[in-house]
Amino acid sequence: MSIIKNFLAWVFAAGSALTVLSALATPAPATAPKAETGAPALAPSAHPYAPTNGGAPAPAAEAKKPSASTADHSKFKELQKDFKEGPEVTKACLTCHTEAAKQVQHTKHWTWEFMNPDTKQRLGKKNIINNFCTAVQSNYQFCTACHVGYGWKDDKFDFSKQESVDCVVCHDTTGKYRKLPGLAGHPPYQDTEFPPHSGKIVKAVDLKDVAQKVGKTSRATCGACHFYGGGGDAVKHGDLDSSLANPGKYLDVHMAKDGLNFTCGTCHATSGHNVPGSRYTPTAMDKEKARLRGKADNSNPATCQSCHGTKPHPEKMAKLNEHTAKIACQTCHIPEFARGIATKMSWDWSTAGKMKDGKPYTGKDSAGRNAYDSKKGDFTWEKDVIPEYVWFNGKVDYTLRETKLDPSKVVKINTMNGSPDDGKSMIWPMKVFRGKQPFDAGSNQLVVFHTYGKDDSAFWGNFDWDKALEYGMKEIGAEYSGKYAFVSTEMSWPITHMVAPKGDALTCAQCHDAKTGGRLKNVSGVYMPSTGRQNSMLDMAGWALALLTLLGVIVHGAGRIYMSNRKG
Repeated sequence: MSIIKNFLAWVFAAGSALTVLSALATPAPATAPKAETGAPALAPSAHPYAPTNGGAPAPAAEAKKPSASTADHSKFKELQKDFKEGPEVTKACLTCHTEAAKQVQHTKHWTWEFMNPDTKQRLGKKNIINNFCTAVQSNYQFCTACHVGYGWKDDKFDFSKQESVDCVVCHDTTGKYRKLPGLAGHPPYQDTEFPPHSGKIVKAVDLKDVAQKVGKTSRATCGACHFYGGGGDAVKHGDLDSSLANPGKYLDVHMAKDGLNFTCGTCHATSGHNVPGSRYTPTAMDKEKARLRGKADNSNPATCQSCHGTKPHPEKMAKLNEHTAKIACQTCHIPEFARGIATKMSWDWSTAGKMKDGKPYTGKDSAGRNAYDSKKGDFTWEKDVIPEYVWFNGKVDYTLRETKLDPSKVVKINTMNGSPDDGKSMIWPMKVFRGKQPFDAGSNQLVVFHTYGKDDSAFWGNFDWDKALEYGMKEIGAEYSGKYAFVSTEMSWPITHMVAPKGDALTCAQCHDAKTGGRLKNVSGVYMPSTGRQNSMLDMAGWALALLTLLGVIVHGAGRIYMSNRKG
């Protein structure tokens, strides 16, 4: 029986291979080439964690085009004076751009808040608890270095004050405008040692020079926060890091200067300062045709389909166009993430607070990356990471602070909903970030704790969990039992940047692998012939039918031979 089964498996495999070869005139190579020569450049030093000196690679300037602006801001009278603080610059901007601040104040970039219309969960940075830095609340003065405003240091911040909007953080073209953690969204107005006790000096920002040289947003300005989300380069997303400031074509065909040289705003086409694209309500399946310029269109301009349509492949590759009904473009065209810089894949807060000779310390892994920090615990980093794949329909449920959890199980900070049967889901690639973080062992809820500050309750100063947790929960007005423990958590991030050239897209064999089950082996509701895993009943029925067919041929042949001998 095993011989027959192996023979039939060989026949079916050969037939499948011939079918694929006939459908694909030019299959992609099985393995992606190494990254192009030249190390990926670091982003300009606008972000607090970008290198400033000490032998680090010089920041690469984004490929610049001749200005098409009709205004030379250096000639504006309002900008020809010395500014003491950022809000003074904003006031000057508003003399011409009268509606700009009000527009910004209606966006998630300003409020850090979002009410999900489907789940009715109040989300946004201001509300969710993640599994890297964990929470903004009680740490505003530190975290708002990446806010598009000035002065947000506590829950009394006035969101209606127009001069508190930071115009230049998004429109700087000098690469010299920089915000530092601990300054509540302000840049340094005098030379400042940062990080503290490091001996490194961050020069005071020249607000007049920056204000006179404002321009369109760029990969550098967007990346100053988004490349460094989670407290450092490549920590959070996996597909967004400083290597995208000036990427080679292998890393991202859209952003490469020798490719399409897109800025972030090319895809995230913005209207009234409202940037499309959302981590809270992403577009998982876009059935719209490619967008046309000038046509009224409320669809998301940041999807693949908005440019490439729903049938992006040539007619001779019709089978691939069939795949796009169930498989996200990113699944095949982003074969790995973190292809430029290693990304953080886990963060264990439970080990934070250890000392050497009574002092906090840091430790490196074999690649020289920060693998332990007394302030934060243990980390792991990975490069060229194969994503995890799930059915995703765009609906995301969050475990919020008030959500009751089961500490005996891994807590999913966010749950990507979807199934093969709902007609709304596609198979998407994900970075799954894993961690351990504190929770209230009395109420079985996640907690907010205090990390940064000069007070005695800040964990990064005293390494005392009890004080940090008590302060954080009191700060948000929540009850705390006084008992804490650590729980394992997961958080998923859809992968959508770092699109590889088409020659580096996944091959058929990387998913349709009879021996290993291929990349989609852990995705339910996917039938892969000969994997012996999913739809076992269908497999059994197929083998039974094949065996019956073979027996029928044998019986028929034997009968013909028998009848021939009788006639003879």
